[in-house]
Amino acid sequence: MLLLTALGTLTQVRAAADELDRHDPSPADAVSWFEEGPGKFRLEVYVPTDQDADSACAIIGAAAPELHMIRDEVKAADWVAMSLEGLPAVRAGRFMVAGAHALANEENGLSKIWIEASEAFGTGHHGTTWGCLMALEGILRKRRVKRVLDVGAGSGVLALAAAKQGATALAIEIDERAAAIAEINAQQNKLANRVQVIAGDGARYIAQQKFDLVFANILMRPLIRLAPKLVPTVAPGGTLILSGLLRSQAPLVREAYANRGLILERQIPKEAWMTLVWRKPQRA
Repeated sequence: MLLLTALGTLTQVRAAADELDRHDPSPADAVSWFEEGPGKFRLEVYVPTDQDADSACAIIGAAAPELHMIRDEVKAADWVAMSLEGLPAVRAGRFMVAGAHALANEENGLSKIWIEASEAFGTGHHGTTWGCLMALEGILRKRRVKRVLDVGAGSGVLALAAAKQGATALAIEIDERAAAIAEINAQQNKLANRVQVIAGDGARYIAQQKFDLVFANILMRPLIRLAPKLVPTVAPGGTLILSGLLRSQAPLVREAYANRGLILERQIPKEAWMTLVWRKPQRA
């Protein structure tokens, strides 16, 4: 894995990031940018190989030739576990997400979800997971949730949160190691009877099924690609929560879902990230 970085103006960095986002397939596994100081922004691009790095640099050079890319090798490590060790509990509405060490010291009255730092993504600390939990909080204030689909489940935190409130959930995770961790998390939270975890793309499991709540906290490109499959899984009157995208990517995702019989009810920003909440109207 290689990390490409550059410092520049907001215009330069956004132009480079947007150009990488427009390429499909893209040489980049992940693209992000953030403000590092007054008028100074950092672009970060993760690529798997030197050839992909060359391709990404060429794309960036065409979009923002002023940017000087620096290439560094990223050593293999369990980055999630390393970065989350000792982090405090995260609160999102009625939900509290943390490892056992933090939950033991937290107040009662909240829906506690036990997630230890591990290789699987999704602990509540990231803006996309937090946004999905806040979207769920908003839904629960209006109605009960009974059947939930969590696509790209990672640690399973979103499926677990819904199950804590009485729902049954199907959690689909393409990464087998992450799926195994999600199963462990379901057992630790005493929710194995309410949360089914499937390793793989799960397409055959969701065909012809309807859920009153669907989470898809993945990335922009798969969100766009999966639109024709995800929308039919939402039952009339149900909700589709999309996340895993940067604010700058939200317009492209909105466009992909705009003419599919859904109503955009809410947008939840968190730092550089955005969560989109869609509702499918009841049948006439």
